Amino acid sequence: MPLEPLLILELALLGVGTGFLAGLLGIGGGMLMVPFITIIMSNRGVAPDLAVKMAIATSMATIIFTSISSVRAHHKRGAVRWDIVKRLAPGIVVGSIIGSLGVFALLKGSYLAIFFGLFVSFSATQMFLDKKPKPTRQMPGTAGQFAAGGFIGFLSGLVGAGGGFISVPFMAWCNVAIHSAVATSAALGFPIALANVIGYIISGQHVQNLPAGAFGYIWLPALVVIAVCSFLMAPVGAKAAHSLPVGKLKRVFASILYVLAAYMLYKGLST
Repeated sequence: MPLEPLLILELALLGVGTGFLAGLLGIGGGMLMVPFITIIMSNRGVAPDLAVKMAIATSMATIIFTSISSVRAHHKRGAVRWDIVKRLAPGIVVGSIIGSLGVFALLKGSYLAIFFGLFVSFSATQMFLDKKPKPTRQMPGTAGQFAAGGFIGFLSGLVGAGGGFISVPFMAWCNVAIHSAVATSAALGFPIALANVIGYIISGQHVQNLPAGAFGYIWLPALVVIAVCSFLMAPVGAKAAHSLPVGKLKRVFASILYVLAAYMLYKGLST
């Protein structure tokens, strides 16, 4: 698959869009990236089953870079709860490895597409309703946080997202201030992405008919172009958040997510 100018433009626009939205709405780009990378790869002759898997893996790989940018900004404001990161991270690594090295490799791409569509539909509904969980308890002990981290890492690995839609409500439910929950979730994105990416690379080593530029399930051209563009655009989105009606924009974005979820469900059910 040659990296022609049109392909670079498509990937760059995707990177600009996801980076801006990540800064504006505080969401990871996985829910946008996975459907669009699937479309881009499918249009260039990659088998549908493989296109879905590579889209999920490549989306996750970009989170390694975007999380670094995001965490630096949150850490400067003292918002990251590093004590929570230290307790959740070990479970996240174990759950991510189980997901990306085991279950992800065994499942058909069509099943992953259906699961992704259902997960995004649920997340879009939460965003549309702007539901905030009521803080009813404290963070669990070390064992409880290990288990919670395992679930977050495992689920993130199957959908190619950074886990914010699970970890932020979980921490808010456990009486962590919402701005700290968002900042801590950004910090958790790094171990989630790194552990899953290692699993995707190992499990994809012996896959047949990988396109040019593939490293396991990771599609390197898309990773480079999207990561650079989203890294540059995230601060622009963060600045815009102070002047734009974020609540209304979240509902518009949720509506877009429903369309993308429907596409992935169609993709999964028709292959």
